[in-house]
Amino acid sequence: MQAPSPVEARRHCYATGMRRTGPESLEELEQLVADAHAAGGKLRCVGSYLSPNGLAFCEEGQVSLALMDRVLAVDAARRQVTVQAGARVQEVVEQLRPHGLTLQNYASIREQSIGGFTQLVQVGAHGTGAAIPPVDETIVGLTLVTPGQGTLRLSADADPELFELARVGLGALGVVAEVTLQCVPAHQLLEHTFVSTLKEVKRKHARWLRDNQHIRYMWIPYSDAVVVVTNNPVREGSKPPQPRITYTEDERRAPLRALLAEAAPDPMPDPAPGPATDQARGAGEAGAGAGGGGGGGSYGAPIEELSGTQLRDRLIAVNPLDRDWIARVNQADAEHWRRSEGYRVGWSDQLLGFDCGGQQWVLEVAFPTGTLRQPSGADLAFMEELLADLMMKGIAAPAPIEQRWTASSRSPMSPASAPGAPDTVHSWVGIIMYLPTEDAAQRTAITDAFFDYCRLLQDDLMPRYGATEHWAKIEAHRLEPASVSARLAVRFPVERFNAARAALDPKNIMANDVVDILFPRSKA
Repeated sequence: MQAPSPVEARRHCYATGMRRTGPESLEELEQLVADAHAAGGKLRCVGSYLSPNGLAFCEEGQVSLALMDRVLAVDAARRQVTVQAGARVQEVVEQLRPHGLTLQNYASIREQSIGGFTQLVQVGAHGTGAAIPPVDETIVGLTLVTPGQGTLRLSADADPELFELARVGLGALGVVAEVTLQCVPAHQLLEHTFVSTLKEVKRKHARWLRDNQHIRYMWIPYSDAVVVVTNNPVREGSKPPQPRITYTEDERRAPLRALLAEAAPDPMPDPAPGPATDQARGAGEAGAGAGGGGGGGSYGAPIEELSGTQLRDRLIAVNPLDRDWIARVNQADAEHWRRSEGYRVGWSDQLLGFDCGGQQWVLEVAFPTGTLRQPSGADLAFMEELLADLMMKGIAAPAPIEQRWTASSRSPMSPASAPGAPDTVHSWVGIIMYLPTEDAAQRTAITDAFFDYCRLLQDDLMPRYGATEHWAKIEAHRLEPASVSARLAVRFPVERFNAARAALDPKNIMANDVVDILFPRSKA
């Protein structure tokens, strides 16, 4: 018997109810979307390392573009690169190096697929820098495969309104097959990491935000420590500061090791196999549920072999919901950072990513904070209130609470959109709770505690500061549907978004239950 063609195999996968397919070419993807549209069945595009909330998932039908991962063209003169959406960020960066180019900014994880990094799951990924917009702003062209209107090639010159809408479309307008990105010359950065205090931050924040190309804060609850990380281009001909080795690696980690030796002198055993273990080890590749970072994999390892984030995870596991214990862990973490102050130099793609730690629940929100010329102070006021609230309520909040900044985006569905105020700076604040245990009951308790923590933001701070969730971190099933959809309809052009959905996807095959909760379409 002759083997089926790739297109026939993809069609068979869909027709027989197989839930995940992987086209290898634009033509195969077009046929797959057409077949799903004809049958009226779901087909949700899923990437890699993109959406901790499972925004990409749909049990009824998924398509992965992991096999559509080629760099199609590099235009060195225009500083642009065209790639298939399944290409991973790090692979694209390596192919840009010979041309002296790189991407303008980077999120924390370089294993993301370009489609998801920019907009395939269309979550509005971002790095940090008050003059640098979210990543969707670097898209200058895209190829969108739609159920209702076939394949569209969009740009600022070809249907500009739909182009801007599709740059952050939550995967609900079609499948983005190809993306053209505006690049910048490859450059090295000088990174400076130091520990500040709230008092110093309040005094110097406006200047730091203006003077640094990239800056982020890591607030450490139950301490006065604020870890500040800045990155700025190395000026040609200048000599960057020499690294100062004040502490050895062992001395840096000593505060964390000492606390762990006091609390849990014996190494933690490997977890027994089971559903929780399997789920934990799988989290991150597709991004379902709690996010997976780079700090895991420490079970059973001796203390001296653990990295700083692994030591923190191991310490949290001792008593993850005890406020006093977490406060001690945070204070040891703050001392670890004080001993890690210093400088380093590297290429931008090597420095702007960072270790997020182990498995975690995360909520990130964005809100306006004035302009660089006229800052409103909302960013620091938000943090002061949040830190005071969690202390008052005794929440076992681990470190860090991360704060970053971006310029505005012209994509109307971006959390950093600012219609009529393009100079607006947006602050992004992320809260976390780690899942350092495989015990199902304890994971459930941590999960419940995390969503109590979230309510500090959602019930009070978010409405007052005009904040909205990062699309990949909004837990729609934990929110009251009518309330969240009404709130989003005030913040975003939902009628226009749903009109585009109706035109491009008349049978609503591209949406999943998360999208339908957030943006319900009229039955008519």
